[in-house]
Amino acid sequence: MHATPEELLQFNHRLLESIFTGDWDAYRSLCAEDLTCFEPEALGHLVVGMDFHKFYFDLAGGGGPRNVTMANPKVRILGDEAAVVAYTRLVQKLNADGVPVTVRVEETRVWQYQSGAHGGRWKMVHVHRSTPAS
Repeated sequence: MHATPEELLQFNHRLLESIFTGDWDAYRSLCAEDLTCFEPEALGHLVVGMDFHKFYFDLAGGGGPRNVTMANPKVRILGDEAAVVAYTRLVQKLNADGVPVTVRVEETRVWQYQSGAHGGRWKMVHVHRSTPAS
């Protein structure tokens, strides 16, 4: 099922919103159960599955107002069933002193169209997130 770059950016934005609102059900609905990731929290290890991510959702406490922006997104369609979305994620929030700050991370997310008993859906199957080099 071919998706347009705009649709893939919408899926990706919904995924980011689910992270910042702590909406585990929405996040889980957008991710493959065998999701893989390289993230700073994984300490250089490839992590497989959703349990790693669920831990952080369970800890989420709101943290005040936030705004998330995908800066300079690039969508690469890899056929009818795969795509890569790469961008710099900017998160605006308040620091511990209540001062507005912006945090930046670099992300690449791989999306795959997966068929199922009730039709198919685009699912995120891999994420690579890194903090920027200073």
